[in-house]
Amino acid sequence: MTVQRRHIHRLALAAALAFTMGSAAAQPQELLRIGFQKSASLLTLQKAQGTLEKKLAPLGVGVKWVEFPAGPQLLEGLNVGSIDVGYVGEAPPIFAQAAGASFVYVGNDPAAPEAEAIVVPKDSAIRSVADLRGKKVALNKGSNVHYLLVRALEKAGLAYTDIQPVFLPPADARAAFEKGAVDAWVIWDPFLAAVEQQTGARVLADGRGLVNNYAYYLAERSYAQKKPQVIRVLFDDSVEQGRWLKANTARAAQLIAPIQGLDVPVVERALQRNQFGVLPVTPAVAAEQQKIADVFHALKLIPKPLRITDALPAAAN
Repeated sequence: MTVQRRHIHRLALAAALAFTMGSAAAQPQELLRIGFQKSASLLTLQKAQGTLEKKLAPLGVGVKWVEFPAGPQLLEGLNVGSIDVGYVGEAPPIFAQAAGASFVYVGNDPAAPEAEAIVVPKDSAIRSVADLRGKKVALNKGSNVHYLLVRALEKAGLAYTDIQPVFLPPADARAAFEKGAVDAWVIWDPFLAAVEQQTGARVLADGRGLVNNYAYYLAERSYAQKKPQVIRVLFDDSVEQGRWLKANTARAAQLIAPIQGLDVPVVERALQRNQFGVLPVTPAVAAEQQKIADVFHALKLIPKPLRITDALPAAAN
């Protein structure tokens, strides 16, 4: 090999090595696996904008977004280790804790009681929650609306056993609702906004005066202990994007609507009813979650009493 050819060969090797090292440096050393529902508008926005990926890149952390149809399935994913962090409503963590899932509550968004409701078809003869006696009511078992239904029935003087619960995920419940296979549907936004605007469904009762409808950030227990800095970055981005969303709701709806497969006015209405701004779980919020757990146990919806404090980070106890 001539001197010139050896020189060219060295340059080629150096270039290849530099490319390989650069590619390795560009690849995240680890992934934050986030479980989300397409209905979770803020996380959907964060995913679309790529803002969290940019904030985590200096830490050598990438993001993997894992979609679930509803909260109970997301909690199953958290329990089997397919995700590190998830975002759900009030009820799924209680059912999951009762089943022995290993997670901790790491934060919550503010209350949004208007963002879930019991609805009936626009021409239904049902005019109040009390009229639901003996009727078929669709809901996603173990979801946030499960507690809304219990409280609304209680306020109307009915027991949970006075109605016929029909457990269906949102897409199947919407089909059953439109076909008249069920008499009422308990559902959350943006599905709530969609059925209101697209079918004229009437609201019998929303969460106001009945439930808080908090949304929770949950983390696998060991992940929360080992990666507090990553969770902090997630929270910072959520707060920042939540502020932008509330200040630019119409624009946010335009970005989110194609991802959710919904009309822009539907998404905008849902965004107006929801609240964003994650905070650490306070004793007062934990106490409200404890009330839900106690009610579910009294109704035999979960097999044993729970202590919500057992699912809080050590620093919060």
